[in-house]
Amino acid sequence: MEESPKFHPIGVVHSPYKCLSEAPYQGSGGDVSEIEIFSEYDRGLKDVEDFSHLIVLYWFHQSKGYSNLVNTTWDTVPHGVFATRSPRRPNPIGFSVVELLERKENLLYVKGLDAIEKTPVLDIKPYILRDVKEGICLGWLKGKGHQR
Repeated sequence: MEESPKFHPIGVVHSPYKCLSEAPYQGSGGDVSEIEIFSEYDRGLKDVEDFSHLIVLYWFHQSKGYSNLVNTTWDTVPHGVFATRSPRRPNPIGFSVVELLERKENLLYVKGLDAIEKTPVLDIKPYILRDVKEGICLGWLKGKGHQR
């Protein structure tokens, strides 16, 4: 059996949202969050300020357990966890596409992050035009206000 992957946070979120109930769904809020990148990784931020948007991957550190079927706020019918963005997952990894407002040394000021205070950040990647796909099918979300 292969060894399980090990993740090492590269930083931490400083968020206006202190608990799960305060966080907006899918980063829909307009509040600014700060992402602090730890000193051993701050050189990896070189040129990040040249991008308008970033993909932030993080660990849902307060998520407890999971279920293969979940209820969402968008529907009354249970759906498979992998057909949702529920934080209650076998591997509670979250992501947000955020707007990068400013970089100050090892601090990134972003808008659109739904992570709560002290959320461990696993990775950051630039959001690029290739990430925008044509012909997207919204599955069970169609007609529930998720059109572009």
